Amino acid sequence: MKQQENMSSLIMIFGATGDLAIRKLFPSLYRLFERGRLNKFAVIGVARRQITNDAFQKSVRESVINALGDKENIDEFISYFYYQSHDVTNSSSYVALRNLADQIDANYSLEGNRIFYLAMAPEFFGPIALHLKSDGLTEVKGFKRLVIEKPFGKSLESAKELNQQIRTAFSEEEIYRIDHYLGKEMVRNIEVIRFANAIFEPLWNNRYISNIQITSSEVLGVEERGRYYETSGALRDMVQNHIMQMVALLAMEPPIRLTTDEVRSEKVRVFRSLRRFESSEIKDYFVRGQYGPGTVNDEQVPEYRAEPMVDKESNTETFVAGKIMIDNFRWAGVPFYIRTGKRMKSKSTKIVVQFKDIPMNLYYQPEKNVHPNLLVIHIQPEEGITLHLNAKKAGGHLDAQEVKLSFANTGIQAMNTPEGYEKLLYDCLRGDATNFTHWDEVAYSWAFVDKISEVWEKTKTVDFPNYESGTIGPKAADELLEKDGFFWWPVSYLEVDMCK
Repeated sequence: MKQQENMSSLIMIFGATGDLAIRKLFPSLYRLFERGRLNKFAVIGVARRQITNDAFQKSVRESVINALGDKENIDEFISYFYYQSHDVTNSSSYVALRNLADQIDANYSLEGNRIFYLAMAPEFFGPIALHLKSDGLTEVKGFKRLVIEKPFGKSLESAKELNQQIRTAFSEEEIYRIDHYLGKEMVRNIEVIRFANAIFEPLWNNRYISNIQITSSEVLGVEERGRYYETSGALRDMVQNHIMQMVALLAMEPPIRLTTDEVRSEKVRVFRSLRRFESSEIKDYFVRGQYGPGTVNDEQVPEYRAEPMVDKESNTETFVAGKIMIDNFRWAGVPFYIRTGKRMKSKSTKIVVQFKDIPMNLYYQPEKNVHPNLLVIHIQPEEGITLHLNAKKAGGHLDAQEVKLSFANTGIQAMNTPEGYEKLLYDCLRGDATNFTHWDEVAYSWAFVDKISEVWEKTKTVDFPNYESGTIGPKAADELLEKDGFFWWPVSYLEVDMCK
């Protein structure tokens, strides 16, 4: 399908007074407006709160200024915003919304194109989708698209139920499930690094790669999200979506074309190739942790169980490390190690591709600390790639030393790097669903994660908390790699002065 530029659309944001809309959506829409990528558009903010249009426009103005600073054309931008107080369970609210939408559609000549963005709690996704259909808001002459945030369900069964509700109002091609990691510049760059460089793709297999490591660590705790996190944990919050999507992009076969259907098809093939573990094997492949008290940025922080709205004897994991095996011809025998956690030593998301050593390294000297070749993809906070090589030390004998070749999205270019939500909103406006998750991807990843959840929920841990805040996680995560003869590459070692 050929995507269209500058597509006109009426965008309805459910949850328009919430944190996501204020921090991410309004500034991202403004950036699209500023770049000339919003041609004919209007926005209806929908929320339960009783406020006026003027008050809503003021909040949009403040959102943009807080994120981006003062802007000359901010008055023009906010003039496209309208507000509708709304009860998501009441049909009369949807009738009023439909009438307002029809009026705005006519005023701005938006051709009946509508995007429904549900920036709300997941329990409202199904009811809202059903009401949108039954109360006539999806009966349009243009396109209709539903954008929903994670989490998409809490298990495979709940995801199936939710999908069934949504599919009564929207086809799969009209559903855009956002995973904001797929909007990050370097996550999108994985495909380019692999498929546009002849020095990498021929080596991208089990003959030349010993292991791949994905680390996504946070220094923050659960903060005010205790109630949500108690029902989620790190496994559902991070592994089922963000981590598994990165695994799929790293492991997928080259698509025959860079179209939505072909890219998604290859990602689904990866999920189908994931090794399924017996319940008794989970302990050998996955580790969980929960943070205790400690020091982060020179401040004392409490343990997870002392956080607001958290059970004092909680069994919820705030850390997950795992060994994922992909049983296909390309990746047989290559472990994909993953880890993610809260209250860790640093905030960092990195991918490390460790290549095998050559059969007889004439320059290998353990005391000189010559390392294997690494390709590091820096996703956040810095963005870029680093290739670790071994080369002769200048002016010396034939001693090898490690050198790092780096590229980063820093300096002047970083000012023009689109934010993740901006890119995903733009893709949705164009009808490009490549960087949104298909139902098949959701279903396979839930099936994989559910097996781990079932075992952990039946096994009450006795050693929580098992890692101190401000550290790199529980010792068992290190042992997971040690038994295979590997170790986690330290974030501090991978950090470099990125070139500008």
